[in-house]
Amino acid sequence: MLGLIPSVLLGSTVLPEALQLLPMRLVVVSHMFLHGGWMHLGSNMLYLWIFGNNVEDAMGHVRFFGFYLLCGAIAAVTQAFAAPMSNVPMIGASGAVAGTLGAYLLLHPRARILTFVFLGVFWTFIRLPAGIVLLGWIALQAFNALSTQAGTGGVAWMAHIGGFFAGAMLIGLFKFRSVPFFGASRQGPWRKN
Repeated sequence: MLGLIPSVLLGSTVLPEALQLLPMRLVVVSHMFLHGGWMHLGSNMLYLWIFGNNVEDAMGHVRFFGFYLLCGAIAAVTQAFAAPMSNVPMIGASGAVAGTLGAYLLLHPRARILTFVFLGVFWTFIRLPAGIVLLGWIALQAFNALSTQAGTGGVAWMAHIGGFFAGAMLIGLFKFRSVPFFGASRQGPWRKN
């Protein structure tokens, strides 16, 4: 089993030996590299493509990889503690990607993000400050977490929340010292490509 099962991680359930492909400490990482389909993978990669490169620029490739894995692991543990008796395997990089969003919020809150807005029969694209987009995103995650019974299948909302706050708290440790918080530019990241 390469997906993370909260009850197994926290020790209330034991997997049969035939299903134990990796030690649990490695499953905390392996679950991030599995997805429930192309849509799941594509949505994670879209968010990573939009926000990840600027966060990676703020810390470099190697630090970003460690940051990403740590945010994903913290997200998984957050979900496990939110639903400790759940036997539903958790897969996906959403928690790690959410950590990238939390870091982006602190690095570039005024950067303008091209956003799709749907209002009934009307739709358009507008540029909104990243702070509004990301605070709206985390508010939606919290609403969904409160509206969904913990431990049921579907989306691991608490993993998103745990990853987001992990990224926001860890960015100060991982970013280069020369990179300011709350980037000065209204147009984008601190460094132009």
